[in-house]
Amino acid sequence: MRKSFFHYLMKFREEPPRDELADFANHAFTDHSFPKTAEHYDELSRYLEMNGFYLTSMAVFDEAWDRYIEEEKE
Repeated sequence: MRKSFFHYLMKFREEPPRDELADFANHAFTDHSFPKTAEHYDELSRYLEMNGFYLTSMAVFDEAWDRYIEEEKE
């Protein structure tokens, strides 16, 4: 079974964050409403557009999503 996007994203957490992806992962970790079991782009994108105040740009999510899809292929 493929891991959720949140689970995948957690491997990028680090303090202090060295890039936007690590910063995104750190904030997602502390966002208690983040859809932790979501595996679909649309659900995550909608959530982040409405609640992802911590993202400097949705391009950070798009890049992370592309990496997730590539690395988590079955």
